[in-house]
Amino acid sequence: MASFTVNLAQGSVSFRFPPEAAQALQTEIAQLNQRLKTIAQQVNQKERPTKQDALEYRHAGDVFLEVFCNPNLYASPFTAKVLLTLRDDRIRLSTEADLSQLLTDLEDYLAQI
Repeated sequence: MASFTVNLAQGSVSFRFPPEAAQALQTEIAQLNQRLKTIAQQVNQKERPTKQDALEYRHAGDVFLEVFCNPNLYASPFTAKVLLTLRDDRIRLSTEADLSQLLTDLEDYLAQI
């Protein structure tokens, strides 16, 4: 299984991630992007944005991965950030990552496998 690398603001983290799980996360992020675009469109039309569902993705494999994003906090997909949590029995990492960077990292990972 290939390593998936997520680039962060200050460094990166790599872990084994099955391609099927990466594709599922990519689908979830695409749906999140649609919700973010809906919010941006409503704001541009000077409407009050309707509340959108948050992204809550979880994968339990070699490490537990959780990705969370509340689209109601961001005016556009380009400014959105996700809370990324990786943990196993010895270590836990919680950090913030740019949504657009995570999507790019996923696309690169899926293209290489």
